Amino acid sequence: MDAGGGPFRTAEDVFRDFRGRRAGMIKALTTDVEKFYQQCDPEKENLCLYGLPTETWEVTLPAEEVPPELPEPALGINFARDGMEEKDWLALVAVHSDAWLLSVAFYFGARFGFDKESRRRLFNMINNLPTIYEVVTGTTTKQSKEKTSNSNSKNKSNSKTVSSHSRPAEPQAKVSKMPPKEDEDSGAEDEEDEEDHENTLCGACGDNYANDEFWICCDVCEKWFHGKCVKITPARAEHIKQYKCPSCSTSKRARV
Repeated sequence: MDAGGGPFRTAEDVFRDFRGRRAGMIKALTTDVEKFYQQCDPEKENLCLYGLPTETWEVTLPAEEVPPELPEPALGINFARDGMEEKDWLALVAVHSDAWLLSVAFYFGARFGFDKESRRRLFNMINNLPTIYEVVTGTTTKQSKEKTSNSNSKNKSNSKTVSSHSRPAEPQAKVSKMPPKEDEDSGAEDEEDEEDHENTLCGACGDNYANDEFWICCDVCEKWFHGKCVKITPARAEHIKQYKCPSCSTSKRARV
């Protein structure tokens, strides 16, 4: 397995590698989950999920060389596939993927002689991103929704404002985009809403909310997505009565 990456001179170089691999693994466990599921056939040999610096992923056999060029991800993820609920299996793969990403990042840090300050800087950059587990299970999104629900209760009188974590007032509008910034007289409530928005994570790429981007919410799992990540435009969203994300659109698979 050619895992790519390197050479790295700074913590920022390693972080870019980390972020690319992380994006690829998140795709495997969210938007590409049907393809990922099929490739993890329990009848095959021990398989691993690799994230690549190019924001892509690959399910393949582990490296044959001993010791390997890079730390290896969890071995045999395919064997547990049919013995667990799918969401639990994906969460388990996500946890192991987080551990692998950290091991690869700090392997590079050790290999290229990062000092204490560089290691701290690298960890802080990594820690500012949600984990793959948080993205796949929606943990951070749920925590943010709880915070926002309290904030939204203060704003019910304004029927024209759609919160980033609330449903539109009209029953037929099941999809929405993040609202633009309000007027200056909105005061402290807008600042609180903006802070809540920043805690919103895209269910596909895992990146944080940005107020200049179009977002859409799945009416089944209630996760938010960049429109570009799920190939939905604002114009198309206006004609969707109930939006289902790629994961929720996948029909239930028959269990043996």
